[in-house]
Parts: sequence; C-alpha cells; structure tokens
Amino acid sequence: MCKGTFMELCEFLSPALKHQNTKVRAAITVEKRVAIALWKLATPDSYRSVGNRFGVGKSTVGAAVMQVAKAITELLLPKIVTLGNVQVIVDGFAAMGFPNCGGAIDGTHIPILAPEHQGSQYINCNRYFSIVLQALVDHKGRFTSINVGWPGRVHDARVFRNTSLFKWLQQGIYFPDQKITVGDVDMPIVILGDPAYPLMPWLMKPYTGSLDSSHELFNYRLSKCRMVVERAFGCLKGRWHTLLTRSDLSQTNIPIVIAACCVLHNLCESKGETFMAGWEVEANRLAADYVQPDTRAIRIAHQEALSIREALKTSFMTGQATVCPSNSLG
Repeated sequence: MCKGTFMELCEFLSPALKHQNTKVRAAITVEKRVAIALWKLATPDSYRSVGNRFGVGKSTVGAAVMQVAKAITELLLPKIVTLGNVQVIVDGFAAMGFPNCGGAIDGTHIPILAPEHQGSQYINCNRYFSIVLQALVDHKGRFTSINVGWPGRVHDARVFRNTSLFKWLQQGIYFPDQKITVGDVDMPIVILGDPAYPLMPWLMKPYTGSLDSSHELFNYRLSKCRMVVERAFGCLKGRWHTLLTRSDLSQTNIPIVIAACCVLHNLCESKGETFMAGWEVEANRLAADYVQPDTRAIRIAHQEALSIREALKTSFMTGQATVCPSNSLG
C-alpha cells in the first residue's frame, strides 16, 4: 500500500479511531494504530513480534487490530464492498465470453483455532477448524457482496441459501431487470458458480457427468469467467497473510477481521496497488497446511434454469451473438 492510499485510509478511519490524551499517557496516533493493524494483518508475525517492531506491548497490538478492523467494517464496508456500475460489470464478463453476467460466487475456508463451544461444527471435511467466507466478485475480482461467519462444516449451498444475497436474487431485486434473449429463452442477469451451487434462472453452473463438445465449451466459458473469484481469494490471502494461519481471535471477532481484509482488498485493487508475485508464493506455502475442502455437487435444478443453460450452450456452439436485450439498464 503506497503512502497516499495509507494516509487516505487513516483519514477515512480517523473519526472512529481518534483517542484523547490522558494525564497518564498520550494516545497512540491514528496513523500508528492503522500501521500496526495492517502489519499484523499482512504478516504471520506474532503479537509480540509486531509489538517489538512498533515499540508497543502485545496487548496494544491486539487492541489496535480490533479497533481498526471494527472501524473499517463500520465506516468503509458499506461504501467499498458494493455492487457498483452493473453495466460495466456485465460488459466486462461479456468481453471474457459470458453474456449478461453480473458476478462470480464462491466460498473459501479461513483456518481458526478450535472454538470453545460447538467446536465440531467448525471442522470441515478436510479435518481442520474453519470459518467460511462466501463472496460475489465483479469482472475485476473486487468483492461486491460478502458473507462471513458460517462454521466450516456447513456446505457452500446452505451458506448461500441463508444470505441476503440469495433472497435478493430470488426476488429479482439485486440486479436491474435487464433480460436478453438467447435462442427463444429470456435470460436475466446471472451469477456464475461451481457445482456446489444450485442451478437457478439467475445462477449458472457447469455441466457435470458425461460431456460432449457443446457441454465442454459451455463449461470452458463459465470457468474462464468464474476464475475471477478464485483469483480474488488468492490476492486477498496473498496480501493479508493473517487469513492463512489459524486465528486465535474469538468467534465474534474473527468475522470482523475477515470482512476488514475484504474491504482492504477492494481498496488496494481500486487504487491499483502493486501485488508482488512473491506474496502469492508465500501465501501458497502457508496455505499448504490448510487445503480447501471439495464441496460435493448438488443435483437440484430449476426447470427454467435448465432451459437458459441449454440455450446458452447452443448459442456458444453456433457462435450466434446473444441477442436482443429485452430491457435496458439505460
């Protein structure tokens, strides 16, 4: 993060972080507290190590991390993790090969220490304790909607069905009512998921089982666009290495820190901050101890969704441009 972005972040957070001096000691400046928090989030360093680097006690490091994370989620989350310009997103995915697409969705497991209560609920199928972060991203890998906090044992599809995002998509109020015609089928703006998600008129996922060339082409187009969410998780963890080591925070505080890291990811992406190749190498090394679970495919499919997917598959094979918008975003 360059100095300009850092100072802008401090200015945003200042209203929540300013502390008054007391007769006993001067308050730690906003800039120092933000720097302490960012260092702790970006490295696997211990609280004591970070404290030594900044000349403060380890309890001060812990306090700074939570103060800054809470300020980020309260002040910046609603402004920075947001849908933005839908037409720009749709055009971006169309350029990658998938028409009328508003995002790609996936989940990732963040390792944690064994919780004191209901610990078995947090053991995922790869036998480590985790919390699920589920995210929708745009064509550039910026988070547009996140849900964090479900125990690692819970399947991605169940997490999704219990989010506000699912409800809004189901009601048709998350995206504008912009339909296109594919063949003889009307298709709303869709999101893309892997086989763990239900096939819905507004959620396309790959074909599974025995596949011919038309199925494989559809899957290729979908996978090419869906990879943006995998890359987003890679960049998120590459920048904020705290997400790769078992967090010792409470079950209440862990989701706040994860959400704050998502906000910081979007901030860095929007400012064009450099992402160093070495960070990803280090992230992959740390992540090797916590392999992401495979989620089993589910077979539930909505009939209208089947028709839309079949029409898309055919249009990809024939090379026909998709078609006439039924409604416009203006």
